[in-house]
Amino acid sequence: MDFTVPDDLAELRERTEAFVREEMIPRENDDRLGHHGPSEDFRHELVALGRRAGLISPHVGREWGGLGLDHRGKAVVFEAAGYSPLGPIAMNCFAPDEANMHLLEQVADEAQKERYLRPLAAGDTRSCFMMTEPAPGSGSDPSMLTTTARRAGNTGDFVIDGTKWLITGAVGARFAIIMAKNDSDPLGPAGATMFLAPMDTSGIKVERVLDTLDQYMAGGHGVVSLDNVRVPESAVLGRVGEGFRYAQARLAPARLTHCMRWLGAARRAHDVATDYARTRTAFGRPLGEHEGVGFMLADNEMDLHTCRMTIWHCAWLLDRGERGRHESSMAKVICSEAIWRVVDRSMQVLGGLGITDDAIVARLFREVRPFRIYDGPSEVHRWSIAQRVLRGGTR
Repeated sequence: MDFTVPDDLAELRERTEAFVREEMIPRENDDRLGHHGPSEDFRHELVALGRRAGLISPHVGREWGGLGLDHRGKAVVFEAAGYSPLGPIAMNCFAPDEANMHLLEQVADEAQKERYLRPLAAGDTRSCFMMTEPAPGSGSDPSMLTTTARRAGNTGDFVIDGTKWLITGAVGARFAIIMAKNDSDPLGPAGATMFLAPMDTSGIKVERVLDTLDQYMAGGHGVVSLDNVRVPESAVLGRVGEGFRYAQARLAPARLTHCMRWLGAARRAHDVATDYARTRTAFGRPLGEHEGVGFMLADNEMDLHTCRMTIWHCAWLLDRGERGRHESSMAKVICSEAIWRVVDRSMQVLGGLGITDDAIVARLFREVRPFRIYDGPSEVHRWSIAQRVLRGGTR
């Protein structure tokens, strides 16, 4: 593996770091950032800044308005963007839109790309991904999907019924990618199918927005009912019956890009704690000279290094054309737990200041804790990894 960062990518990282430092950090206390993410006017303002800086949608192909970075390029730039929670929003590379763009670029037909991907890559619209359901529906086990898609007679249309929850960005989204189970169909086998549907389609209703620990996801996390939602055959994303396969194609790189962004957030927390440890004194010495604090900073450095090497290795595999599904599971567990430890230690170093919003660490603490749950809890990934070990699937 070559860990050298090419000159053009190093320059892009420096531009991203300057953009975050000069444009994003000063806006972190804007009162348009509420409990359910930034308001739409604030998001559009941030995206306009990202566009002006030439940093919009770095993960999307140039033909669709992005910068066309490969996975290793994303690893460098997404970490720099994540140094402020507003950075990925302004650069249009935050969840769920970033992963939805990747999915559309890989699976959608040309008409669907023009209708949905191009405005999404431009930052003009938002989207949501509807897979998760309340019990007894699908969560960590997607095979428990209860939302159904049935044919509407001989019309060629599909009718979708079900309930989705924890749907990030549902409020304000222009369209949804809906996962539903289907019977055998002339277009494909029984299984799950993905459908593209504008959010103003009759029968789609956001019932409520959940109050959650995190607060930076645009549109929050909603509960959505799907009642007799009728979509044409042209709404099928990819092929009928291939939804589970497409979900894995979406999730493997999405887990990794989450790791990239939150690594930037963890580095920010560590930098804040380090600066504090240099200047705050106790018992006649700067805090950092006390071993109890110094050792926490050292552990942070090691966790950050481990995350970066793990992300880079997984990105290298994906860039070589390897699926990287199991590696992304390992990266997700390693990074989500290490990032949590870094932010938690940083809060401890800050003491009383750490639990206030006077420092950003408390806000980062609220953001990174859910990362150990979404895109598969650590325990589910450990179970999957263990099954592979028992089958002799390690290298």
